Amino acid sequence: METTKLIAQNKRARHDYFIEETYECGIELYGTEVKSLRQGQTNLRDSYASIRNGEVIVKQLHISPYEKGNIFNRDPMRERRLLLHKAEIRKLIGKTKEDGYSLIPLRLYLKGSLVKLELALARGKKLYDKRDDMAARDAKRQIDRKLKEYNR
Repeated sequence: METTKLIAQNKRARHDYFIEETYECGIELYGTEVKSLRQGQTNLRDSYASIRNGEVIVKQLHISPYEKGNIFNRDPMRERRLLLHKAEIRKLIGKTKEDGYSLIPLRLYLKGSLVKLELALARGKKLYDKRDDMAARDAKRQIDRKLKEYNR
């Protein structure tokens, strides 16, 4: 059984987007980047993915330079290739051509010894959608409080 260890999570993505589908994909990294990821030195906040020449590329994914990496460190904001099956890439090409769909990284994690990225096919939320979500969350919170008081 393979264990998974969460490295980073994009909490903002579920607030700003409706998640339609998720894909688990590998990511092309260099040695010092993997060492830096194992220390948890990354930021997914503004990252997104795009498709170029039949390859999925993740952009704005910040992986801090490894402190002992000296000349082997790479640019922290460089574009990195995601590893997906051709059929999945073709499906993503078709979906992202539709209006409003984006590819957003949700989380970065270790699966065994491999670094994996969970990529979401997402549709942007409007302001009123975000308000509806907040109202539903508040209502659920109030119901839970009342049930807790009632069960005492």
